[in-house]
Order: sequence, then C-alpha cells, then structure tokens
Amino acid sequence: MKLLIVGVLLALCTLFILEMKHSLKRSSVTNDLINKYAGELSGPERKELIAKVYEYCIQDWKLKKIIKKYQATEEDFLKAYKKLWQEADMVKGRRYVPISSFFYVYTLEHILAHPEEDSRKLAMKCLNFFHF
Repeated sequence: MKLLIVGVLLALCTLFILEMKHSLKRSSVTNDLINKYAGELSGPERKELIAKVYEYCIQDWKLKKIIKKYQATEEDFLKAYKKLWQEADMVKGRRYVPISSFFYVYTLEHILAHPEEDSRKLAMKCLNFFHF
C-alpha cells in the first residue's frame, strides 16, 4: 500500500514538473513575440510573426492536436490574427490578445472552430478568457 502511495505521489510530481516546464516555455515564447511584435504590424512583419506562432503550435503536443483536427494553415492563423488585432490590440501584463490567443488550448480551439465569427465576438471571447 505504501509503495502504491509513493508511486502515485511520484507520478503526480512528475506530471506537475512537466506541466510547469510546458507552461514556462509557452510563457517565454509568447513574451518574446509580444515584446517584438505587439502593436501595429503590416506586411512582412505580420507574416513573420504568424509563421513563428504557427511553428510553435505545430510543435506543441497540446496545440498540434487542434491544428490537425481543423486542418489549420498559416493562412487561417493570419485571418484570425487580423480579426483579433482589429478589435483587441492591447497589452495587459504579459498578455497581448492577438498573439496570446494562439498559445492556449481553449482559445485556439475556439478560433479554429469558428473561422467565420465576426471580429468583435471573437475578440470578446478571447478577452474574457484572459480576464481583460
């Protein structure tokens, strides 16, 4: 019985450490992109940003499942980014809605599940998620 308890505790600690590592990596990447790209973007800079966001998402073990589910492309990300940027171009702490929204399972799932949603409604959903 004690061995079982020790095994369960060890598994929980391992899971906690892996989730914290995942969260810290996501925060670091997101913060770097926000510091470099937040605000007005046009032309090549926007495509460069979306390429970096998409690349991170297809490598992330949680987010790539959503991308595969909706067969999302960089173009889908760019369209959603433009909508979010139009309505929610604001930074709060280490969050910038047009970028941060792609890095969380809930918001990415919503973005890709509702590609025709109008800009305002999409932005409000993401703003609410981040408690803006």
